[in-house]
Amino acid sequence: MELARRLNKLPPYLFVEINQKIAELQARGKDIINFGIGDPDLPTPAHIIERMCQAAHDPVNHRYPETGGLPELRQAIAEWYERRFGVTLNPAKEVLPLIGSKEGVGHMALCFIEPGDLTLVPDPGYPPFSLGTILAGGKPYFMPLKEENDFLPDFKAIPDEVADKAKLMWLNYPNNPTGAIASLDFFERAVHFAQQHDLAICHDTPYSEVAFDGYKPPSFMQISEAKKIGVEFHSLSKTYHMTGWRIGMVVGNASMIDALFKVKSNLDSGIPQAIQYAAVEALRGSQEHIVEHNAIFQRRRDKLVKILNEVGLKARIPKATFYIWAKIPQGYTSMDFTKKLLDEVGIAVTPGTGYGKEGEGYIRFSLTISDDRLEEGVNRLSSWHRRRR
Repeated sequence: MELARRLNKLPPYLFVEINQKIAELQARGKDIINFGIGDPDLPTPAHIIERMCQAAHDPVNHRYPETGGLPELRQAIAEWYERRFGVTLNPAKEVLPLIGSKEGVGHMALCFIEPGDLTLVPDPGYPPFSLGTILAGGKPYFMPLKEENDFLPDFKAIPDEVADKAKLMWLNYPNNPTGAIASLDFFERAVHFAQQHDLAICHDTPYSEVAFDGYKPPSFMQISEAKKIGVEFHSLSKTYHMTGWRIGMVVGNASMIDALFKVKSNLDSGIPQAIQYAAVEALRGSQEHIVEHNAIFQRRRDKLVKILNEVGLKARIPKATFYIWAKIPQGYTSMDFTKKLLDEVGIAVTPGTGYGKEGEGYIRFSLTISDDRLEEGVNRLSSWHRRRR
């Protein structure tokens, strides 16, 4: 048996070693508090689940769904974008539901990338941005996200010959893993750069509704020229705590949407319709839970950032996402410090290098654990710090 050579181009899965170490410690009876997983611990709101249950009893929804999704769902997505961002979308041509935004992100490269083509990818960044390109036979060109530039890419630092050869550029704000945010002015500059170099832009924004201190993240689609050169991926996972239901969407440029539809129609059979009706309820129903959940995450954020800075980790206070990107002390690699926290504190985090080489020197904490476990983690860090003094 001979596997495809493209698999050899995929980077090693960094978290295998961490997961093995966690399993070993747990097997020895050690209690591990896991700050590494970005999966909301708060449940899907009850009215959304109720609508899904109702739809699940209808035999019509037991059959194959259409790849393009229910017209009612596409309309609900367009309505939500209009209410939230003031962006007008054609539901039939500029909206496409996805089996979670990750599958759309992963498949997008198949619409653009031929062997040898370049994609501009943020580093650190969400791994599927680069992995989709690699699987399509292309090469990622990594745009460093530096703390001194507020974790925004410097378009001027990208050589013209690279930008001219690239087919696609990925952006992601509010950002995973750094928690950074971007302004409409930044998106304007991104559009101008893309037009200069005949690039398509894909903006991934699943954290737009996880925001704090009164901040309301903008949409890339609010830029007047955005639909001419790009699309935006979104998800119900973080906003409505529907990670397990696997439903998201992509909106924007009609040609790019149609290209992704062609790929998907040959590879998947659509989203189960009961889940689609739940998504309609999520988008059109009460949004009160968003404020309530964000208040919980903000309280957790403030508590965790305070202790991290006290113990010698430099953590910015993020205005959005449920992640804290913390700079580790000098003399350690991200992996070394991750292992140190596991061994000495019983706390699991994500090493920054899991998101690219520019993540070296950082670790990521997720706020998606229960209040009592977070409190225990804070107490452990405080005791650990006192022992080291």
